[in-house]
Amino acid sequence: MWVTSQQDTMTFFVPSHSRTTSYVTSTVIAMTTSASVPTEPEDAITTGGSVTDRLVEANQRYAGAFTDPGMDARPVLHVAVVACMDARLDLHAALGLELGDCHTIRNAGGVVTDDVIRSLTISQRALGTRSVVLIHHTGCGLESLTEDFRHDLEMEVGQRPAWAVEAFRDVEQDVRQSMQRVRTSPFLLHADDVRGFVFDVTTGLLREIDPA
Repeated sequence: MWVTSQQDTMTFFVPSHSRTTSYVTSTVIAMTTSASVPTEPEDAITTGGSVTDRLVEANQRYAGAFTDPGMDARPVLHVAVVACMDARLDLHAALGLELGDCHTIRNAGGVVTDDVIRSLTISQRALGTRSVVLIHHTGCGLESLTEDFRHDLEMEVGQRPAWAVEAFRDVEQDVRQSMQRVRTSPFLLHADDVRGFVFDVTTGLLREIDPA
């Protein structure tokens, strides 16, 4: 059970490591952004050096207290979450997930591309996941781009990208398109439990999108 900073309580996953299945039991789900999650003290990472240097320093502290959890590579809840790479989405904290619960696949927009299908196929066929949760969000940067982005790149570097920008104007429709791509992929074993949501970055709530 996840409780937001406003103390509104909704159920999304029950991350019991003694269970072998997972359920999504609410269509409006309380989430949190990283801004509302307790963070380390401001002086936890010393100033100076590059950002990567600071991350390496933080890892050294993390490793100093690390113990091997002895987990299998298969996600405990048998679920894969596909979401946008937006820095405001703290998926594990937001969905009440623990280490080892799920596969997390992220890209610009959280759209289902060929590479996402590749990851989902491996996730299902080699590592036993069955459920797929798709998460877009409000205020996505892809809403301000067009496929002209590729043309501009070609003019700048002299080579046209092979990939599509996957820009969109209607976030709900793009969630539906992503659900359809998962459900119709011939490579996936399980397409019966595929659900899509839009995360509101101002309220922290998920809104489920009807696939119809």
